[in-house]
Amino acid sequence: MLITLQKTGKSFGAERVLRDVTAAVDRQDRIGIIGENGTGKTTLLRIITGELQPDEGEVTYSHNLTWGYLEQNAALDTTRTVWQEMEDAYAPALAAMAELEEVNRTLALRPGDAALLERHAAASAVIDAQDAYNRDVQIKKVLAGMAFPPDTHDKPVKVLSGGERTRLQLAKLLLQNPDVLILDEPTNHLDFETLEWLEAYLKTYAGAILTVSHDRYFLDAVTNRTWELEQNTITCYKGNYSAYLPQKELAVAVQQKQHDADVARAKKLQEYVDKNLVRASTTRMAQSRRRQLEKMEITEQPHRAGYELKFRFEYDLDPYEDVLTTKKLCVSAGGGRLVSDLDLNVLRGDRLVIAGPNGTGKSTLLRVLAGRLKPDSGAVRLGSGVKLSTFEQQQHRAGGRVIDAIWNKYPRMTELEVRSHLARLGFKGEEVFKEVPTLSGGELSRLRFAEILLERPNLLFLDEPTNHLDIYMRESLSQALAAFTGTLLLVTHDRYLMNSLACPILYLENGGATFYAGYRQLLARTTMEAPQGAGRRKAAAEAGERPQRSQKEERRLKAEVRSRAKELEREIEALGADILEMEQSLSVPEIASDHLRLTELCDDLDDARFRQNELYAEWERLLEEHGEYLE
Repeated sequence: MLITLQKTGKSFGAERVLRDVTAAVDRQDRIGIIGENGTGKTTLLRIITGELQPDEGEVTYSHNLTWGYLEQNAALDTTRTVWQEMEDAYAPALAAMAELEEVNRTLALRPGDAALLERHAAASAVIDAQDAYNRDVQIKKVLAGMAFPPDTHDKPVKVLSGGERTRLQLAKLLLQNPDVLILDEPTNHLDFETLEWLEAYLKTYAGAILTVSHDRYFLDAVTNRTWELEQNTITCYKGNYSAYLPQKELAVAVQQKQHDADVARAKKLQEYVDKNLVRASTTRMAQSRRRQLEKMEITEQPHRAGYELKFRFEYDLDPYEDVLTTKKLCVSAGGGRLVSDLDLNVLRGDRLVIAGPNGTGKSTLLRVLAGRLKPDSGAVRLGSGVKLSTFEQQQHRAGGRVIDAIWNKYPRMTELEVRSHLARLGFKGEEVFKEVPTLSGGELSRLRFAEILLERPNLLFLDEPTNHLDIYMRESLSQALAAFTGTLLLVTHDRYLMNSLACPILYLENGGATFYAGYRQLLARTTMEAPQGAGRRKAAAEAGERPQRSQKEERRLKAEVRSRAKELEREIEALGADILEMEQSLSVPEIASDHLRLTELCDDLDDARFRQNELYAEWERLLEEHGEYLE
């Protein structure tokens, strides 16, 4: 094991953050840490890295373990350039190179010196471990993948945006190649293409990965284990996020069933005691049942707060058919043209996603369409009957309490009505009296959505609405937006949200705008070169390049591809039948009531699903690289 946590606990004053955390990180583990905002995920990472000491339990590490930690607010040396910061990742190897030069000079005078030869071997090992002689190639590759083209390599760090600094810090960590890569929200500030590149890179990463993320597509692509932080402790699950969901659902159902059974038994015992304690003939039996009742431990009811945020965006009146129209719209920012001669006709009930790489002006265009900014030229017209609401990336931190943010705008609502409404967005109990300036980014977003629900707009402009939200709130918001019957325009990098909305995408890039019918069409348009052979082969195929083969080699390859495809299809079909049988077995009473059999069955089901996903991935790669042989 690389890292082991034993009954670890942490408190801040009277507030308990973590308790009885027992888990381990092994080689090749890719662990996704999920949980509601505020449950202690970042605290856990800081304990693992030694930045915080636990109050209870212990954290142990394997000998000479190295780790790299990407924090949410990463710090860089602002006196350096982008390239110098990346070279700093090789600091140990560069020091070893200097050491090697000195040793070589001394060895020329004292050949065969055992101490010098030992120093020579140690320095060489450090250099080889980081492949330092190829550092320029490695730096260029990682910088390109993290969207730093050559003309940015001499750019001072101090002029980079917050998103660019996060990307640079991540790039630097990847070059350091630690045994354990610890990432806190690594997908923040990454655009669509950079996310694809990062996922491909991490799939081939030699060390272990421990990541906090609310991006379910990222978790599905990268992780093979899931830690859920809930009620101050960890529950470990096999598989990625999609594999975790049915396991969690089953665990909640089993716990709820046991809770209900315990409550019913306790009620029955109490009724017997109440009825028979005063009767002489049954007093002893009643006392026996009372003792049973006193000793009885009722299974705790499962925690469901993160899964029960159910809300809907509703409106009162439909607008006219033409909701938003643009004619020859031209928009510029920072001295560059974002879009030119853009003609849009958004009809009632339409949905449109605006996507594209960072810096292409997505937010600016959305503000122009919403009437918050003026275009360079052209016109934007909203139709009659439109009532709009906007959601900005950065929410305004007004004064006052959470409850006042709603009450001041809707004074006719009673306190009960305000509190009930805020509870739909996760503000419960004393949370409604929090001061707005003290709220986290996720809490501010939820408060703004609480306001939008009361505004009842029929047209929504949303700029990165899932930023700062935990994975459960993202799911709730995705469901609410999918059910919204009004008109929706939004900027997002959230691939799950894009896919679930199943709507056209306006993709901004290089001063132009391209329409795609949906997420899958956007996904198929192009793929950045992945850091492995398969990615390069795919890029070559897309460029129309084909390796030269003889007819004999072509026939052999065709036969191999078809044979493997049939084999994969048979395995997938057989696994599908096994999975169906196991899923049906979960509802068999004898198994559901037997904890050991249930756990074993769930593990087998996880393994089968994981294997099936691997087979599907291989089949898709086969189709992608050799589809012409399968026709």
